[in-house]
Amino acid sequence: MGCDFDSIIDRRGSGCIKWDFMGKYFQADDLVPMWVADMDFKAPPEVVAAVSRVAEHGIYGYAGVPMSYYDAVINWMNKRHGWKIEKDWMAFSPGVVPALHMLVRTFSEPGDQVIVQTPVYYPFFDAIKLNGREILENPLRRESSGYYMDLAGLEAKITPRTKMIILCNPHNPISRVWQEEELRQLGRLCLSKNILVVADEIHGDIIYSGYKHVPFAMLSEEFAANSVTCTAASKTFNLPGLQTSNIIIPNPELRTKFKDNLHSCGFPSPSMFGLAATGAAYRYGEPWLSGLLEYLEGNIAYLKAFAAQNLPGLWVSPPQGTYLLWLDFRGCGLPPEKLGNFVREDAKVALEPGFIFGSGGDGFERMNIACPRSQLAEAMERIAKAVSSLR
Repeated sequence: MGCDFDSIIDRRGSGCIKWDFMGKYFQADDLVPMWVADMDFKAPPEVVAAVSRVAEHGIYGYAGVPMSYYDAVINWMNKRHGWKIEKDWMAFSPGVVPALHMLVRTFSEPGDQVIVQTPVYYPFFDAIKLNGREILENPLRRESSGYYMDLAGLEAKITPRTKMIILCNPHNPISRVWQEEELRQLGRLCLSKNILVVADEIHGDIIYSGYKHVPFAMLSEEFAANSVTCTAASKTFNLPGLQTSNIIIPNPELRTKFKDNLHSCGFPSPSMFGLAATGAAYRYGEPWLSGLLEYLEGNIAYLKAFAAQNLPGLWVSPPQGTYLLWLDFRGCGLPPEKLGNFVREDAKVALEPGFIFGSGGDGFERMNIACPRSQLAEAMERIAKAVSSLR
């Protein structure tokens, strides 16, 4: 079964952050919300049906993880990415972000350094700083064709206190899908320096034509033994509110240490709603995902065509994966003092400001295009009008 991605679904009053809490974050409620990384699309109908069956049962007790759930995750990873994982490798977390906090605590000590490649998903910073570790920024290199890892620069920055790298694969917000050789070079460097690779691969299913997601851990046994992979169905099938993620750790010593730390902090067992939704998504959601990817590519084509005609100074980081676009407004002829706030104040569009993603983010905005095209069109028309009025 498919989905009508063009339908406008009124989310106001549902308690969602993107629409109902816009005033809290932007001090305005009349913006077009293109910020929080969830979709304005209904989940696949098979997922809705699975959640409904749990709800209709009427007893919401503690949940155990059935073998059918493991099978669904294992089969999805193998079919979709060619990665053969095992049941025993899997640990659970209410989400990837909570897992990142726990991974930092588990595999580093206060004062240790954790590498991030900026501009990058800003909750990484809190996972490091709030746990008493130091951020080691290694900015990506921007070229006319997009962004690349600066591994020579990274090697020069590594110290004996550098213990971990949080790898964003695909990379949020720049929409980059790392290629196999890039990942191999990074993996070899981390092995040589005894640096654990924590791969956030939550966007790994949102990949556009001509590109392929390569799970870091499947590249070699050595890389698998020196890595933790954070996955979830939440971005792929729009399930973040159900708080279910799968943390894949092939190395038994690392896995035991991580699970022990989860237990010591009282992390809960998975939600029965999340288990049902994730299992159904991985078993039956592939046709829906194919339709979603086609629709998102149509949104990208629309945005590029609109920008070429109405915003010729706008640079869009070449989209390879995720439903997040990284937009450079610095060439649009705006007054410098307006670069940081004109989208919200003048265009009345809610985007994520680039500076919160770290070095290299000033003058940029992150846009979530996982919405009906009419909503995207309204946002782009507002932005073009605002830019024109400020010149």
